[in-house]
Amino acid sequence: MIRKTLACTLLLLASAPLCANADNTIAKFQGGIGVQPISSAPGPAPTAATVNRNIVRGVQPPGQPWVISDLAAVVTSDSQISVSGRGLLLAGGNGLGGNAGASVFATLICEATAPFTEHSTDSVVGVALQPNGDFTIDDTLTPAVTDCASPVLLIRNVANKGWFAAAIQKR
Repeated sequence: MIRKTLACTLLLLASAPLCANADNTIAKFQGGIGVQPISSAPGPAPTAATVNRNIVRGVQPPGQPWVISDLAAVVTSDSQISVSGRGLLLAGGNGLGGNAGASVFATLICEATAPFTEHSTDSVVGVALQPNGDFTIDDTLTPAVTDCASPVLLIRNVANKGWFAAAIQKR
C-alpha cells in the first residue's frame, strides 16, 4: 500500500511540470471599452469643420458611440477564441440603449504597426446581440494565429465591419 501511494505521488509530481506547460493561451482579455467614433476634432472651439475618426489598426468605427458593461476573452494557440460580452448597447442617437438589431464578430490584430492581419471569427453571420446587449462567441480565428506580440481584440458589426468595443488585455 505504501509503495502504491509513493508511486502515485511520484507520478503526480513528475507530471506537474507537464500540466503547467499545457497552457496554450496566446492572449487573455478582461474588461472592455465601448467605441467613441470620433477621436478628436481639430479646429477652433466650439465648432470643428473636420473630425478624426477613431480608427483602430485600420478598422473603422460606427457612426454612433457604444458602451459595453463587461467583456472577457481567451485566445489559444490553436486559434480558438472564447468571448463573453455583456451590455453592448448604443450610447447615442435615436436608438439609445438598444442593440440596433446588430450581430457581432471578433477580430484579433497582433501587429502594432501596419500592415495589419485581421484574425477573425465568422464575419458573415456572426452572433446576434441579445436585447440587453449580451453575446457569446466560441469560434476559430482565421487566418490561424500562433503568436501575438501586440494583441488588440475588437468586437465588430457584421453589417458594416465597424468596431463596437475593444477588449482590455489581461497582463
